[in-house]
Amino acid sequence: MERYAGALEEVADGARQQERHYQLLSALQSLVKELPSSFQQRLSYTTLSDLALALLDGTVFEIVQGLLEIQHLTEKSLYNQRLRLQNEHRVLRQALRQKHQEAQQACRPHNLPVLQAAQQRELEAVEHRIREEQRAMDRKIVLELDRKVADQQSTLEKAGVAGFYVTTNPQELMLQMNLLELIRKLQQRGCWAGKAALGLGGPWQLPAAQCDQKGSPVPP
Repeated sequence: MERYAGALEEVADGARQQERHYQLLSALQSLVKELPSSFQQRLSYTTLSDLALALLDGTVFEIVQGLLEIQHLTEKSLYNQRLRLQNEHRVLRQALRQKHQEAQQACRPHNLPVLQAAQQRELEAVEHRIREEQRAMDRKIVLELDRKVADQQSTLEKAGVAGFYVTTNPQELMLQMNLLELIRKLQQRGCWAGKAALGLGGPWQLPAAQCDQKGSPVPP
Protein backbone atom coordinates (compact mmCIF):
# COMPACT_ATOMS: atom_id res chain seq x y z
CA MET A 1 0.00 0.00 0.00
CA GLU A 2 2.79 2.39 0.91
CA ARG A 3 4.56 1.51 -2.31
CA TYR A 4 1.38 2.29 -4.25
CA ALA A 5 1.01 5.64 -2.47
CA GLY A 6 4.63 6.47 -3.22
CA ALA A 7 4.14 5.68 -6.87
CA LEU A 8 1.08 7.91 -7.01
CA GLU A 9 3.06 10.72 -5.41
CA GLU A 10 5.83 10.33 -7.98
CA VAL A 11 3.27 10.51 -10.78
CA ALA A 12 1.74 13.63 -9.22
CA ASP A 13 5.17 15.23 -8.86
CA GLY A 14 5.96 14.45 -12.48
CA ALA A 15 2.67 16.01 -13.59
CA ARG A 16 3.37 19.14 -11.55
CA GLN A 17 6.84 19.39 -13.06
CA GLN A 18 5.43 19.02 -16.55
CA GLU A 19 2.84 21.71 -15.90
CA ARG A 20 5.50 23.99 -14.42
CA HIS A 21 7.73 23.41 -17.44
CA TYR A 22 4.86 24.18 -19.80
CA GLN A 23 4.08 27.44 -17.96
CA LEU A 24 7.69 28.58 -18.05
CA LEU A 25 8.09 27.63 -21.70
CA SER A 26 4.89 29.47 -22.65
CA ALA A 27 6.04 32.55 -20.75
CA LEU A 28 9.44 32.44 -22.47
CA GLN A 29 7.86 32.07 -25.90
CA SER A 30 5.72 35.12 -25.20
CA LEU A 31 8.68 37.18 -23.97
CA VAL A 32 10.84 36.24 -26.96
CA LYS A 33 8.39 38.07 -29.21
CA GLU A 34 9.54 41.33 -27.57
CA LEU A 35 13.15 40.79 -28.70
CA PRO A 36 14.62 41.93 -32.04
CA SER A 37 13.76 39.53 -34.84
CA SER A 38 17.43 38.59 -35.35
CA PHE A 39 17.54 37.13 -31.84
CA GLN A 40 14.07 35.58 -32.06
CA GLN A 41 15.33 33.40 -34.89
CA ARG A 42 18.24 32.12 -32.78
CA LEU A 43 16.09 31.21 -29.78
CA SER A 44 14.63 27.95 -31.01
CA TYR A 45 11.94 25.91 -29.31
CA THR A 46 14.62 23.49 -28.06
CA THR A 47 16.69 26.32 -26.55
CA LEU A 48 13.67 27.80 -24.77
CA SER A 49 12.55 24.36 -23.59
CA ASP A 50 16.02 23.66 -22.17
CA LEU A 51 16.03 27.07 -20.48
CA ALA A 52 12.63 26.39 -18.94
CA LEU A 53 13.92 23.05 -17.61
CA ALA A 54 16.92 24.78 -16.02
CA LEU A 55 14.60 27.25 -14.29
CA LEU A 56 12.21 24.65 -12.88
CA ASP A 57 13.42 24.51 -9.27
CA GLY A 58 14.42 28.17 -8.99
CA THR A 59 18.10 27.43 -8.36
CA VAL A 60 19.23 29.26 -11.49
CA PHE A 61 17.44 32.41 -10.35
CA GLU A 62 19.46 32.31 -7.13
CA ILE A 63 22.69 31.60 -9.00
CA VAL A 64 22.20 34.55 -11.34
CA GLN A 65 21.30 36.80 -8.45
CA GLY A 66 24.48 35.82 -6.63
CA LEU A 67 26.62 36.30 -9.73
CA LEU A 68 25.26 39.75 -10.38
CA GLU A 69 25.70 40.81 -6.77
CA ILE A 70 29.36 39.83 -7.05
CA GLN A 71 29.60 41.66 -10.37
CA HIS A 72 28.14 44.85 -8.92
CA LEU A 73 30.51 44.73 -5.96
CA THR A 74 33.44 44.21 -8.34
CA GLU A 75 32.36 47.10 -10.54
CA LYS A 76 31.96 49.36 -7.53
CA SER A 77 35.40 48.42 -6.21
CA LEU A 78 37.09 49.01 -9.58
CA TYR A 79 35.27 52.30 -10.08
CA ASN A 80 36.36 53.49 -6.63
CA GLN A 81 39.96 52.50 -7.42
CA ARG A 82 39.85 54.67 -10.54
CA LEU A 83 38.33 57.56 -8.61
CA ARG A 84 41.13 57.31 -6.04
CA LEU A 85 43.72 57.38 -8.82
CA GLN A 86 42.07 60.43 -10.38
CA ASN A 87 42.09 62.15 -7.00
CA GLU A 88 45.79 61.34 -6.54
CA HIS A 89 46.50 62.87 -9.94
CA ARG A 90 44.51 65.97 -9.10
CA VAL A 91 46.49 66.43 -5.87
CA LEU A 92 49.74 65.84 -7.77
CA ARG A 93 48.91 68.52 -10.34
CA GLN A 94 47.91 71.01 -7.65
CA ALA A 95 51.12 70.40 -5.72
CA LEU A 96 53.19 70.83 -8.88
CA ARG A 97 51.49 74.09 -9.80
CA GLN A 98 52.05 75.40 -6.29
CA LYS A 99 55.69 74.36 -6.39
CA HIS A 100 56.22 76.09 -9.74
CA GLN A 101 54.51 79.28 -8.64
CA GLU A 102 56.61 79.52 -5.51
CA ALA A 103 59.80 78.86 -7.47
CA GLN A 104 58.95 81.56 -10.01
CA GLN A 105 58.20 84.08 -7.28
CA ALA A 106 61.60 83.44 -5.68
CA CYS A 107 63.47 83.41 -8.99
CA ARG A 108 65.55 86.33 -10.25
CA PRO A 109 64.11 87.82 -13.47
CA HIS A 110 67.09 86.97 -15.66
CA ASN A 111 66.88 83.30 -14.59
CA LEU A 112 63.12 83.01 -15.16
CA PRO A 113 63.24 81.73 -18.77
CA VAL A 114 65.56 78.91 -17.77
CA LEU A 115 63.36 78.03 -14.79
CA GLN A 116 60.19 78.06 -16.87
CA ALA A 117 61.74 75.76 -19.45
CA ALA A 118 62.75 73.31 -16.73
CA GLN A 119 59.30 73.49 -15.19
CA GLN A 120 57.68 72.78 -18.55
CA ARG A 121 59.79 69.66 -18.94
CA GLU A 122 58.81 68.55 -15.45
CA LEU A 123 55.14 69.21 -16.17
CA GLU A 124 55.29 67.18 -19.38
CA ALA A 125 56.97 64.29 -17.55
CA VAL A 126 54.28 64.32 -14.85
CA GLU A 127 51.47 64.43 -17.43
CA HIS A 128 53.05 61.49 -19.26
CA ARG A 129 53.20 59.53 -16.01
CA ILE A 130 49.55 60.35 -15.28
CA ARG A 131 48.43 59.18 -18.72
CA GLU A 132 50.34 55.92 -18.37
CA GLU A 133 48.88 55.26 -14.93
CA GLN A 134 45.37 55.97 -16.21
CA ARG A 135 45.86 53.59 -19.15
CA ALA A 136 47.19 50.89 -16.82
CA MET A 137 44.19 51.31 -14.52
CA ASP A 138 41.74 51.12 -17.43
CA ARG A 139 43.44 47.98 -18.71
CA LYS A 140 43.17 46.44 -15.25
CA ILE A 141 39.47 47.30 -15.05
CA VAL A 142 38.71 45.89 -18.48
CA LEU A 143 40.60 42.66 -17.81
CA GLU A 144 38.90 42.20 -14.45
CA LEU A 145 35.46 42.74 -15.97
CA ASP A 146 36.34 40.30 -18.76
CA ARG A 147 37.27 37.70 -16.15
CA LYS A 148 34.05 38.34 -14.28
CA VAL A 149 31.97 37.81 -17.42
CA ALA A 150 33.86 34.58 -18.19
CA ASP A 151 33.22 33.38 -14.62
CA GLN A 152 29.51 34.09 -15.05
CA GLN A 153 29.39 32.28 -18.37
CA SER A 154 31.20 29.25 -16.95
CA THR A 155 29.01 29.09 -13.85
CA LEU A 156 25.78 29.30 -15.84
CA GLU A 157 27.04 26.71 -18.30
CA LYS A 158 27.80 24.31 -15.42
CA ALA A 159 24.32 25.03 -14.02
CA GLY A 160 22.86 23.80 -17.31
CA VAL A 161 21.49 27.12 -18.53
CA ALA A 162 20.95 26.90 -22.28
CA GLY A 163 23.01 29.28 -24.41
CA PHE A 164 25.78 29.90 -21.89
CA TYR A 165 29.43 29.06 -22.41
CA VAL A 166 32.67 31.04 -22.26
CA THR A 167 32.94 33.27 -25.32
CA THR A 168 33.92 36.79 -26.38
CA ASN A 169 31.98 36.64 -29.66
CA PRO A 170 29.86 39.83 -29.77
CA GLN A 171 26.80 38.11 -31.25
CA GLU A 172 26.94 35.30 -28.68
CA LEU A 173 27.34 37.83 -25.88
CA MET A 174 24.27 39.73 -27.06
CA LEU A 175 22.33 36.46 -27.17
CA GLN A 176 23.39 35.68 -23.59
CA MET A 177 22.35 39.17 -22.52
CA ASN A 178 18.93 38.58 -24.06
CA LEU A 179 18.63 35.25 -22.27
CA LEU A 180 19.37 36.99 -18.96
CA GLU A 181 16.81 39.63 -19.85
CA LEU A 182 14.23 36.88 -20.35
CA ILE A 183 15.06 35.50 -16.91
CA ARG A 184 14.74 38.99 -15.40
CA LYS A 185 11.32 39.45 -16.97
CA LEU A 186 10.20 36.06 -15.71
CA GLN A 187 11.14 37.18 -12.22
CA GLN A 188 9.23 40.43 -12.65
CA ARG A 189 6.15 38.49 -13.68
CA GLY A 190 6.46 36.19 -10.69
CA CYS A 191 7.36 33.14 -12.78
CA TRP A 192 9.87 31.67 -10.35
CA ALA A 193 9.82 28.85 -7.85
CA GLY A 194 10.14 28.88 -4.09
CA LYS A 195 12.24 31.69 -2.61
CA ALA A 196 14.16 32.33 -5.83
CA ALA A 197 14.13 35.95 -6.92
CA LEU A 198 16.31 37.41 -9.60
CA GLY A 199 17.73 40.83 -8.62
CA LEU A 200 18.83 42.14 -11.98
CA GLY A 201 19.58 45.85 -11.77
CA GLY A 202 20.23 46.29 -15.48
CA PRO A 203 21.66 44.73 -18.59
CA TRP A 204 24.59 42.40 -18.27
CA GLN A 205 27.97 44.09 -18.77
CA LEU A 206 29.79 43.33 -21.98
CA PRO A 207 33.48 42.44 -21.74
CA ALA A 208 36.34 44.51 -23.10
CA ALA A 209 35.68 43.59 -26.70
CA GLN A 210 32.44 45.56 -26.41
CA CYS A 211 33.76 48.62 -24.58
CA ASP A 212 34.20 51.93 -26.36
CA GLN A 213 37.05 52.49 -28.79
CA LYS A 214 39.32 53.77 -26.05
CA GLY A 215 38.72 50.62 -24.01
CA SER A 216 37.47 52.65 -21.07
CA PRO A 217 34.75 51.01 -18.96
CA VAL A 218 31.59 52.91 -18.18
CA PRO A 219 31.32 53.58 -14.42
CA PRO A 220 28.47 51.78 -12.61
